[in-house]
Amino acid sequence: MAQYNIFGPIDAVLGGPVVEGVLVIEALLFALVVVNFVTRRAAYSRHVRQAEEGPEAVARWPVHELSNVVLVVGSFYYMSLAHHPGLILSTLVVGLFITDFFEFEARKVEARRDVDLDRPKGAVFASVLVLLYAGYQTVFFLIEPLWASII
Repeated sequence: MAQYNIFGPIDAVLGGPVVEGVLVIEALLFALVVVNFVTRRAAYSRHVRQAEEGPEAVARWPVHELSNVVLVVGSFYYMSLAHHPGLILSTLVVGLFITDFFEFEARKVEARRDVDLDRPKGAVFASVLVLLYAGYQTVFFLIEPLWASII
């Protein structure tokens, strides 16, 4: 497959293999998904504290929103380097982004109704799917010999 350098020096840094053919961007995306888990937990804790102050106090946490945006942009960039796995990961990440948007709106409704805030179950499930696929792409070199012997 032809290697294209759309973004020049960025492709040279992020598109080069690190270990056993794993791209830097794959490892970076895996780390971003883990960071997104941490920011989601912190945002949920903030929402619970804010809901105690009143329904209008519940607001988005910019750090978590930034981690979502960086994850979306990173997955789109990954699609420019590895088309098939990038398309799958981008689809999962966009699904996570949309789910996260509606989960926040659900927290706002719960705060207005003055009920206990539910955990963001849909967003956590979407995050787990993204984590599994990003992990698969990142550590496939560990299971490749076994996979190749079966397939």
